[in-house]
Amino acid sequence: MAGQPFDIAKSGIAYVPETRDIFPSLTVRENLEIAAKRFGGAGADWTMERVLDLFPRLGERMENGGTQLSGGEQQMLAIARGLLMNPKLLILDEPTEGLAPIIVKLIHDKLQDLKAAGLSMIIVEQNFGFATSLADDVVIVGKGQIVWTGSADDIKADEDAQHTWLGV
Repeated sequence: MAGQPFDIAKSGIAYVPETRDIFPSLTVRENLEIAAKRFGGAGADWTMERVLDLFPRLGERMENGGTQLSGGEQQMLAIARGLLMNPKLLILDEPTEGLAPIIVKLIHDKLQDLKAAGLSMIIVEQNFGFATSLADDVVIVGKGQIVWTGSADDIKADEDAQHTWLGV
């Protein structure tokens, strides 16, 4: 039986949903403070200052409400909020969904920085190039079952699996 969401969060797992699920009636600052107050404090790796260094655009929009943000800004906010939970594991569901190519590149670069810094991530993503450029290990799920596993290099080389399972 799965634990309660608050127990999962306390265990060090942060989730950034495909729908972003920011609080639209709250400002950027308030959205971030919710996580920072609950999971921050002395010794926290991720602070408000650090997430604003990662996503400077959020610093420019601190007093804007969630509904006043572009899709890319909402995604940055959702990732920043997840980081403020100071996770051991960050799970991102379709982080490029509905974003302009320039924002996809920005998100990719930021996730690459997080990977280089040693943050463990699970990324559920349909953008093949985006996913394989970040992944160490790839798992393909088809019809609710694991149908393929290997490295990013392995899936790049396996044209049959790409065609069968990914439509690439």
